[in-house]
Amino acid sequence: MAETLVITGESRQEKYEQLLPQIAALVAGERDLTANLANIAAALRQTFGFFWVGFYLVKENELVLGPFQGPIACTRIAFGKGVCGTSWKEAKTIVVPNVDEFPGHIACSSDSKSEIVLPAVVGGNVKLVLDIDSDRLSDFSDVDAHYLDQLMKLIASLY
Repeated sequence: MAETLVITGESRQEKYEQLLPQIAALVAGERDLTANLANIAAALRQTFGFFWVGFYLVKENELVLGPFQGPIACTRIAFGKGVCGTSWKEAKTIVVPNVDEFPGHIACSSDSKSEIVLPAVVGGNVKLVLDIDSDRLSDFSDVDAHYLDQLMKLIASLY
């Protein structure tokens, strides 16, 4: 298991290209989902310095806060509510350049300015969502969506 990240890239794309294989090595052989999600959240925040990185797990008919890195967060989110609940409902990635312009945005922190949320789909069902917040407007692009989608496929394989 790798316990130290080695990221030398300067662009976001280069950082993702270096980070994803290291995350795969980090979770290889570990069967505990919570431990893996905790390390993935830490690796993402350490590499990119995002304001908040975490997971919400589908439990019964709501999303429940899972492993995360950053300030305290909302504990439960209803199906279809906010960015996370909408990503769960639609089973698709949502990029929000300005959270104040997203209808029904749930403001866990007023410091969050932009957001990306991606679902992990297993057997046609969303099992969890990855939520990443930035304290900068328009901080997420197609590059983030592309590489984080690859990460979500890895996470789905952990089930």
